[in-house]
Amino acid sequence: MVESIAGTTSLLGHRPIYGSYCCKDVLNKRKPSDLFPFPFTQFLGRRVYSSVSLPKGCVQQSFTSLIKSQAMELTKEAYSSREKEWIPRDFRYGIHTGVDCRPGVWPPENKADNPALNNPLLRLERMGCGWLGAIFEWEGVLIEDNPDLEKQAWLALSEEEGKSTPPAFVLRRIEGMKNEQAIAEVLCWSRDPGELKRMACRKEEIYQARHGGIYRFRSGSQEFVNVLMHYKVPMALVSTRPRKYLETAIQAIGMEGIFNVIVAAEDVHRGKPDPEMFVYAAQLLQFIPERCIVFGNSNQTVEAAHDAQMKCVAVASKHPVYELGAADLVVKHLDELSIIDLKNLAAIESAEFGSGESELEMEPDEDHR
Repeated sequence: MVESIAGTTSLLGHRPIYGSYCCKDVLNKRKPSDLFPFPFTQFLGRRVYSSVSLPKGCVQQSFTSLIKSQAMELTKEAYSSREKEWIPRDFRYGIHTGVDCRPGVWPPENKADNPALNNPLLRLERMGCGWLGAIFEWEGVLIEDNPDLEKQAWLALSEEEGKSTPPAFVLRRIEGMKNEQAIAEVLCWSRDPGELKRMACRKEEIYQARHGGIYRFRSGSQEFVNVLMHYKVPMALVSTRPRKYLETAIQAIGMEGIFNVIVAAEDVHRGKPDPEMFVYAAQLLQFIPERCIVFGNSNQTVEAAHDAQMKCVAVASKHPVYELGAADLVVKHLDELSIIDLKNLAAIESAEFGSGESELEMEPDEDHR
């Protein structure tokens, strides 16, 4: 193969083999080859006919070295026409490191990277697992929740409006939805925007009246929030409650000023299992979804978080642990987690970063005859 390349080079008009030949070594330095001068008269196939007789052993060694030099030059010329190809200087280096060393490609592309940052350490932190944001649900995660109050509010509203009493499976289905979304899409009580808004407000008034405005932390939630504040982890709060009720609850329990972002019912069009709330919270935090961790207490939250390409930690407050197996982590109380657990969870990069495992393709069935 090498001889064929050399032959092709000579026949295509490269300089004839005569006298000493200068070639480049692996360090790309020119040096004269240690060859005997001889005139080239004819090249046929794999034999070289020379008019000058040379010592035995010298012709074969000189000719082999010369062919290798010409093959290297030809290879360099072939690759030099490709502007974006990178040619290693040491052609004997055959170990593939898996890193693209072409100029302009390092550091590798990463969705978390921000080239506009002048601080290289901050830029490196963004691409690592130390750059993460926490998105919390309110009821059942940070504070104690009574699911029976939500069901009682819907039953009371149906009685006031003269609607049929929703069965239990329907009430479970509308958990986590916005009031307008549940009334229009599941209960099918009305589709008029004015009526939807009126019934949604009335349902929330019934719930708040039955609740009494008494809030208390779940066990371990306040300690976990203090840990995140200590490590300066940005936090967002999402809820399908109206903003005025949500801000009142935050103030009553003494958590004002803790959350960087608050997403309420007025900020989104749809509730869970739609991921709109979590995506909007990540946008306000200025974090990519892959670096956000959602803390919820239902399978609707897990579904919405994964649809948004986020990690999810499920708190087993109203569901047993075995029912929340789809979450990335399941805990009974938030104080079971540490900042190391969150960083390990954020370090599991999805396929969007280009480092995920390639999916296995099914091979077509072959007919065996």
